[in-house]
Amino acid sequence: MASESSFDIVSKVDKQEVANALNQAQKELAQRYDSKGVGAEADFSGEKILVKANSEERVKAVLDVLQSKLIKRGISLKSLDAGEPYASGKEYRIEASIKEGIAQDQAKKINKIIRDEGPKGVKSQIQGDELRVSSKSRDDLQEVIALLKSSDLDVDLQFINYR
Repeated sequence: MASESSFDIVSKVDKQEVANALNQAQKELAQRYDSKGVGAEADFSGEKILVKANSEERVKAVLDVLQSKLIKRGISLKSLDAGEPYASGKEYRIEASIKEGIAQDQAKKINKIIRDEGPKGVKSQIQGDELRVSSKSRDDLQEVIALLKSSDLDVDLQFINYR
């Protein structure tokens, strides 16, 4: 096998699954006894998710419900970037956003891990917000995937276009 094999490392989130998780969280909040009458809600506000309630503890509980629904829909919490609760008038709010793409500093960190700890014949290059990893040996590529899955990174990684 003389040809090169490769795969791409990306960080993408299915927006429809996020919307489904948000809808499930809204339904649960409407039915839960402890969230009635406290102004508990979670909604899209443009690109961000806005979580609201009348106290700091309640807003954290609403965020917890949303996080559990995201997990059930197969979305990693590494993709959710939730801020700290802040007061806004009579209610508390948390703004959260969904992270997509691999930031430049994270891409460099992944590149360094592959270079330092990966097999010798493996090459990786940054292409925008994703990385392309190539090698002559498919076994080496499998080893890189296992290495990155076991690494403690701040981004949710998917491995696509394996050929």
